Amino acid sequence: MKRPVLAANWKMNNGPTAAKIFMDAFLAGYAPRTDRTVIIFPPAVSLPAVAAAAAASRRNDVVAGVQNIHWAEKGAFTGEISAPMAKDAGAAVVLVGHSERRHVFGETDAQCAKKCLAASRAGLPFMLCVGETIQQREARETEKVVIHQLREGLSQVPNLISADFMLAYEPVWAIGTGLTASAGDASAIHTVLRSELRDMVGTRADEIPILYGGSVNSANAASLLGAPEIDGLLVGGASVEAASWLSIAQI
Repeated sequence: MKRPVLAANWKMNNGPTAAKIFMDAFLAGYAPRTDRTVIIFPPAVSLPAVAAAAAASRRNDVVAGVQNIHWAEKGAFTGEISAPMAKDAGAAVVLVGHSERRHVFGETDAQCAKKCLAASRAGLPFMLCVGETIQQREARETEKVVIHQLREGLSQVPNLISADFMLAYEPVWAIGTGLTASAGDASAIHTVLRSELRDMVGTRADEIPILYGGSVNSANAASLLGAPEIDGLLVGGASVEAASWLSIAQI
């Protein structure tokens, strides 16, 4: 995917009807770009609407993603969707380990690892999220935490050097709080992650996009994108409305 990668995580917003309205408005105002990739992560029920709109536009710079998957291919898991199901519904990317999945729903590093494996087996690129809590940050444990989450999350992925994935650093204390890591602070952690990736996959680490997420909006997006090692943005609340997202995607 072309960098920067600009990803919209709608969370539990925009059902199928609203998703179609959003995509119609966004695609009408967003001219095709060859210098970046836009990913839309809608709720699962809206994935077909987003994927269909992206496909109908006959362009490859805007793709649909899925916010979560189960690690099993099928079975008695009421309410869950598998990686093959997500791919069949039009997903081109899987979001794994978002801070809300970890801290609201109790998702563990071990479960994230199984989801990364499931995505890889289904031929779906994945975006693994890592980030520290405010307590961990105040205890100066940020680097230790994100490195552990990174290594554990990727621990089951076969052929890691050739695997298709991205990372997103999203400090938990900045998710939906209005607080944002400074461009310098975010860049420092991205540098740590890049260094760790080089240790794991060699020079290919430089090809892997590392996004920043955490109360990103049109006012701070440019400064974050301009910082070293920040290859894109994972945007929550500011991506739910088409006009707001358009202003960020065009930066």
